[in-house]
Amino acid sequence: KITLWKQAPYVRILLPFVAGIIVQFYTNIPLNASIIATAIFVFLYFALNFLPLKFKYKFQWLQGLILNVIIFCASLIVTRQNDIRNSAKWFGNYYTDSSTLLIKINEPPVEKDKSYKVEGRVDAVITNGKMEKVKGKLLIYFSKNDNIQIPTYGDNILIKGGLQQIKNSGNPGGFNYSRYMAFQQTFYQVFLKSEKFVLHPSHKENPLYSFIFFARENTIKILQKYIVGNKKVTGIAEALLIGYKEDLDKDVVQAYSNTGVVHIIAISGMHLGLIYVGLVWLFSRLPFIKRNAAARVILILGCLWLFSLITGASASVLRSAVMFTCIIIGKEFFKQTSIYNSLASSAFILLCYDPFLLWDVGFQLSYFAVGGIVWLQKPIENLYYSRHKAVQYLWQMCSITIAAQILTLPVCIYYFHQIPTLFLITNLICVPLSTLILFAEIFLMVISFIPFLASLVGKFIYVLTWFMNLIITFCNGLPLSLIDKIYSTAVSTIFLYLFVFMIAAGLLRRNKNLIKISIISFIAFSTTWAYGKISLARQKKIIIYNVSRHTGIDFVAANKYWFSGDNDFKKEGALQNFNLKPARVSLQIEESIDTLKGLKNNSYLWQFYNKKMMVIDTISNFEPLKNKITVDILLITKNPFIHLSDITTAVTPSCIVFDASNSLWKISQWKKECEDLHLPYFITGEQGAYVLDFK
Repeated sequence: KITLWKQAPYVRILLPFVAGIIVQFYTNIPLNASIIATAIFVFLYFALNFLPLKFKYKFQWLQGLILNVIIFCASLIVTRQNDIRNSAKWFGNYYTDSSTLLIKINEPPVEKDKSYKVEGRVDAVITNGKMEKVKGKLLIYFSKNDNIQIPTYGDNILIKGGLQQIKNSGNPGGFNYSRYMAFQQTFYQVFLKSEKFVLHPSHKENPLYSFIFFARENTIKILQKYIVGNKKVTGIAEALLIGYKEDLDKDVVQAYSNTGVVHIIAISGMHLGLIYVGLVWLFSRLPFIKRNAAARVILILGCLWLFSLITGASASVLRSAVMFTCIIIGKEFFKQTSIYNSLASSAFILLCYDPFLLWDVGFQLSYFAVGGIVWLQKPIENLYYSRHKAVQYLWQMCSITIAAQILTLPVCIYYFHQIPTLFLITNLICVPLSTLILFAEIFLMVISFIPFLASLVGKFIYVLTWFMNLIITFCNGLPLSLIDKIYSTAVSTIFLYLFVFMIAAGLLRRNKNLIKISIISFIAFSTTWAYGKISLARQKKIIIYNVSRHTGIDFVAANKYWFSGDNDFKKEGALQNFNLKPARVSLQIEESIDTLKGLKNNSYLWQFYNKKMMVIDTISNFEPLKNKITVDILLITKNPFIHLSDITTAVTPSCIVFDASNSLWKISQWKKECEDLHLPYFITGEQGAYVLDFK
């Protein structure tokens, strides 16, 4: 039997390459060291070829090891060079607050609640009259309040200063937005009003990008024209066909996520696979094309890549496009290749292009899902057989869903801390339904120039999409449809994956040693998980969250919390889910029905065990106390009309905290007062959430 190593040589290449990406990301090895190491090992590799034959055979293993080290070192170089901050021409190396930037708008503007968002490419930095050609990207937000013409794709603008580094909210457990954007090679953003930029007369468009943006915009217009009646339905239809997410309802997206079918509205390999099957069927029946392999391959790949680009070229779509490219070329021009080799080669190509895709959640889920299907689907299907074709087909669909879920489960728990219990039912219903909707939408695009027929198809799509939303909403509302707030860390996830791989491989190969390793892995996972839970059971914290224009405080003791702050946070919705829930999940805490043990409140003075916090806001009637007191936190919130010099005559604070409910200009004034009075201060809008951890 041919081993996996021989069936899929790209797997052997991929492993040291991935190791090099991880090492370079966390250690930042200098470029010169990587180049010198690569040169030394390349020399050693070729030097071994000059050994006598008996020694060459004896040290064959060493040559293989050196080859892996060369791939590892090459990965260090590729990863470093893909970080634009290491480029001498990155605009961040030249920018100062007095610099003028020449920026080209890279995409059509996207409308937000209070602004228009675009991506800009910095072409030049002008400082003291000297122009330096540079490269790099930044996010630009144009204010909606100003009655101005918003620049569009191909326009050039001049701006002076005002750049801000992209930062996280800094709330515990929150999404690491700055790292996410860093992986997109974007480190700065700027908010522009009408007087802050000048439209440059030059205008230049890339013909390919212009066509892609035109096709995307017209697709959205057609969908919005013919699928009318409910924005929630139209938003799902747009996301399902081309991955357009701006019109998605947040509650609907949460329902899709909770029921395990969010992949339906996130353009993925499933969509590309369906289109691939349709293209193969179409071109295998067209005269002159069905007998011409080269023409058939070019047309199929051209359509797949065009679809990938129009949908935004996400990591999962790129993975699928590259993988299908490898499969199609292999099937048409070479011997039948291993699917494992196609997967590994597509991953290798993508990581050479962008090593930071390794941290993309879509990239990880995509490869784990496809890997699970390829590896485990057939063994799972073989566990049951029915003579009835319909039942057997249904079981086959179940086996695909289960196989994908097995390998994606640990990473889903790590990122989302939840397990959808109805994923099997919802996938069995919604995957075929979404397939029908997808092909109906493609048909709508083809016949959109016939209004009467397009209107009928649009109504048909509306009914199907509305029905799918209804099923998802119903399932999401069922009791125990979701197990959430599951504790997970990076270390526990690694042990859990080791357990899953070892137990699956051990059962498939009937190998007792692999099963023993799986048991050890599970014990390590359980120990890590239990240690983390025990540590959290001893915690005591005061968390002052960083939420724009809002005040939110959690008093945490063991697995309970007591919340004090704006009533807006007490409603279920995006404000709570985005800002507070990640911290509560990561800390494994639940709301205390009664007042939290150790917590006392008297007017504007809080005491939590041995820590004291004074809160001054617009409704506080602060009066100087008879005796000067010492507090651990002095929280200034809601823009009170105060001078710190008056407060500190009665209070000695260990730290003054200004939360994000205060105006920036007031914080600036108080900051100057603190510096003049030599008082320690903390600004949540700049530094993230303030966490007082009881040691």
